[in-house]
Amino acid sequence: MTDHVTTHQAEDDARNQDILIWVNGKLKARAEALVSVYDSGFMLGDGVWEGLRLYDGRWAFLDAHMDRLFEAARAIDLEIGLTRKQLIAALTETQIANGMTTDAHARLMITRGVKTRPFQHPSLSRSGPTVVIIMEHSRPKIPRPIRLATVPHMRGLPMTQDPKLNSHSKLNCILACIAAEKAGADEALMLDVHGFVNTTNACNFFVVRRGQVWTSTGDYCMNGITREKVIVVCRAAGIPVFERNFSLVEAYGADEAFLTGTFGAQTPVGEIDGRRIGSGDMGPMTRRIRELYKDLILQESA
Repeated sequence: MTDHVTTHQAEDDARNQDILIWVNGKLKARAEALVSVYDSGFMLGDGVWEGLRLYDGRWAFLDAHMDRLFEAARAIDLEIGLTRKQLIAALTETQIANGMTTDAHARLMITRGVKTRPFQHPSLSRSGPTVVIIMEHSRPKIPRPIRLATVPHMRGLPMTQDPKLNSHSKLNCILACIAAEKAGADEALMLDVHGFVNTTNACNFFVVRRGQVWTSTGDYCMNGITREKVIVVCRAAGIPVFERNFSLVEAYGADEAFLTGTFGAQTPVGEIDGRRIGSGDMGPMTRRIRELYKDLILQESA
């Protein structure tokens, strides 16, 4: 497709060529921010990460992101080596060094660190974790609603790789995205192990039907913080919202559909498997939820 769009598409910003990146306690120029080829993240995808968004000098839902990061590290038996307070201080240091006040996105990554030999066993990572913070000036620029294609790749059962774990191992989602692009879409709509609509390769997924907002049960998708906040604002505003199983047929018949994620907040979906959703543009419920979400960010930042 000549007009390919992604959920993380942003305006070009020349300032990003000169950003400073936090690597294991030191701020380094972009060209010098390197990790070892023996790093367990590079070698095996052994690590966890968080994406955070800066609004008017405050990192949105910072406590929730830190909770999820430390829980994920504990789940894979990874010792971060920094306290929560120290990690937030590193985030602030990077923000100040780059002169960022709003419209910035941070990717905070922690791997098991450098290995002594190029093999899988975690005991070979003996030098401590690798901690990196990449922070960019980033204003979303998505010129039209997203087009989705259903793919055969699933978010699987938790005893294989729990989809709630925000790990560096994203190959399943990357393959899903490739399949969607081959089908002429922007990104992939993934089903769960029972064939119900689940999530996309990069974001959580919602539909609007007859004034109700639906999303998946959450059993097989990323425990998205933006997803959670959308549910919160809907309930507070009296909008019927349900975490439930629903089929592709019900998704095709939706009045609106949208994606949620830290970067894009709420991104409209115009098409699924070649079928236009509603008007094909952002619908009134999505617009309302966007405003409620912005208000929540302002409230939590006050």
